[in-house]
Amino acid sequence: MAGWDEDPLTMAAEAARVLIADSPPEALRFASTSAYFTDRGQAGAMLDILALPRHIRTSDAANSRRAGTSALLEALLGQREEVIAAAEKRETVPGNSANLSFGDGAAAVRTGVGKGAQLLGHATITHDLVDRYSSREHPASYSYEERFIREVAIAELLLPAITAALDNAGIAAGDIAQAAVAEPAGGCWAAVSRKLGIAASNHCATLEEQAGDLGVAHPLYALGMALTAAAIGEHVLLVGFGSGVDALVFRKDGEIPGAAEMAEALSQGERLERITRFLSLTGGIEMDWGMRAEFAQKAQATVLERVGRDMAGFVGGRDSLGNVQFPKSSIPVNPALNRPEELVDVRLAEENGTIVSLTSDRLNFTPDPPFDFGLVQFANGARVLMEMVDRPPEGFTIGQEVCMRPRIKSLNRALGFRTYFWKAAPVARPQLGDA
Repeated sequence: MAGWDEDPLTMAAEAARVLIADSPPEALRFASTSAYFTDRGQAGAMLDILALPRHIRTSDAANSRRAGTSALLEALLGQREEVIAAAEKRETVPGNSANLSFGDGAAAVRTGVGKGAQLLGHATITHDLVDRYSSREHPASYSYEERFIREVAIAELLLPAITAALDNAGIAAGDIAQAAVAEPAGGCWAAVSRKLGIAASNHCATLEEQAGDLGVAHPLYALGMALTAAAIGEHVLLVGFGSGVDALVFRKDGEIPGAAEMAEALSQGERLERITRFLSLTGGIEMDWGMRAEFAQKAQATVLERVGRDMAGFVGGRDSLGNVQFPKSSIPVNPALNRPEELVDVRLAEENGTIVSLTSDRLNFTPDPPFDFGLVQFANGARVLMEMVDRPPEGFTIGQEVCMRPRIKSLNRALGFRTYFWKAAPVARPQLGDA
């Protein structure tokens, strides 16, 4: 599960940031069925978090669990340098099987010219099969009977789509070495692979065992695992399912940057031992946090328009004497300067810092106490008061190196709005085996 201050937007940005380190893409696509905002472009918000130029095209894909694979296929057919980021944090109800089977997570893919993997063939079938749904009146996912889903999905969608994709790629079913097939119900891949004669194991099943069903992000994350396991020259099958099916056949032509890190990330995280904390952080129970939680943080659109891009992207400024500050100001904070000047943009989001002061507070409200905050010193001279997240069991320490992660800054449930900023976190994620 994700932290209380993570949502599909922050997780998608976290997954995509490594893919833009060398050069910006031509387009940025965001896919999710659980995005917080329904009338605010999330790809556009992610563009600001990643501090990408505003001329880059953005688009959102939603309302289907295969929105991620459909966006990936569109990008591949367009032969463009694009980043597709898919993320999910779906609402569940205690007692429902989804409360245990759903997971929170994100995956991102970059398309373009390179030696990673080449699309050899594809097929799509659109079919309004109501295997599960969520709606305004029923925001938690409702699933129908698995036997009915399995029978229709195998015969009407998976078998014909995968067969057509293999024909389009010009390879035999037995040539598939690795598979990432999103199943609407358990047993679908076993039946399909047996029928077609494919011996490859399904990385989507492995992913579900380790992290839960990640919805839109599930097939893209499993694709990274499949490409990591594949040898050069082997073929990989990717299938996205939801209101139809997308089947894509790839050949691995070289190492895939970031794929091994995706597989490694499954062994990282913190074990949650208390069910009450799990239910509280996932919204399964309402807690009474007392008077200190009785405050409202209203984000003004005028303020967001004036400084929101610098806040979302964590962009500070360097003055004419080289000092870096955040936030920017018309007159630099450097005491050697006393006149207005134009500061040069300096993005602090990709810089590590060092904790130079620290407070751990159990009186100040936070949904996951304690509330850790303090001054973080950056090597370029900037010093910023920051919140800290992903608290290690032993707590934070003075002198500890921290990295920056995009998170929710404020929640206003009365107005249905949230703002985003970066928080300081330990550089290395904990290993699950360490707990």
